[in-house]
Amino acid sequence: MSEGDGNGWVFLPDGSRRWGRYGASGLLLHAAGPSGGHVLLQHRVWWSHQGDTWGMPGGARDSGETSVQAALREFGEEVAGELDGYTLNAVHRIDHAVWSYDTVLARLPERRPFAPGNEESTAIRWVALEEVASLPLLPAFGAVWPLLRAALAERLVLVVDATGSNTHAPNGPDGAAGDAATAAGARRLRDDLAALAAVGLTGAELPAGAVGPTLHQWFPAVRLVVPATAGAGALRPVGEAARGPGVEVVPAVGGPAATVLELLARRCPGDRVLVVADDPEVAGRAAAAGADVAPLSWLPRRAA
Repeated sequence: MSEGDGNGWVFLPDGSRRWGRYGASGLLLHAAGPSGGHVLLQHRVWWSHQGDTWGMPGGARDSGETSVQAALREFGEEVAGELDGYTLNAVHRIDHAVWSYDTVLARLPERRPFAPGNEESTAIRWVALEEVASLPLLPAFGAVWPLLRAALAERLVLVVDATGSNTHAPNGPDGAAGDAATAAGARRLRDDLAALAAVGLTGAELPAGAVGPTLHQWFPAVRLVVPATAGAGALRPVGEAARGPGVEVVPAVGGPAATVLELLARRCPGDRVLVVADDPEVAGRAAAAGADVAPLSWLPRRAA
């Protein structure tokens, strides 16, 4: 258990109590596979609050911590094993006004060995999704599990068309100088979008109707469509990868509309795709293909 300033009980208006002076947070790891895959659960020791039940590793948030920071810290305290290579997906929030619990949804590419990291757990185990409901679950986790199970398959994908002359890429003269200016603008936008992918988007920041109200925060996967002259080679100074964290750079070799449609064809079941574009052809064809569409002016400030 953390010795931070978040430890302590909060009483709800109905008289029940919750752990965490500033709320609490937990990490629900998902490894995809047949029948939906597995989630990593913790068997809570009998003497803990509502103990001898199964739930996710988690605990009180300290002041100044984000939900993700708290969930990762608590996981590190309660679970032994290497937590690297994970991908953040979203945050689900249970909000009681005076107290909230945030479930941080994250993915691993495979099931790897984990074990109890302290005395708060009697077991740490990968559990198949169809078996979770049959376990004696922590009551609050059991109540929200059907919603969390559905959310595990969801992912927000932003497809950003930066090929237009009035996008974030600055205008420059024709020829090599213009190509360099276009590449520089695309690099800046790529870096801004990487920051957005890392910090995430709250549901309130998303265009109305783009995604459902189920999740509090999303960590999107970003596909940045750039002019062919500002493709991977032009975007990559010496030693720099063309793919930034959370961002895949896609040169529009066949034109922006065709490239965006190709990306839409690659979407996986559960992907919620938002195409961000000013080009009427791109926007119209994306909408006809079933994607939500927003103008470039929608991009939050940290990606503008």
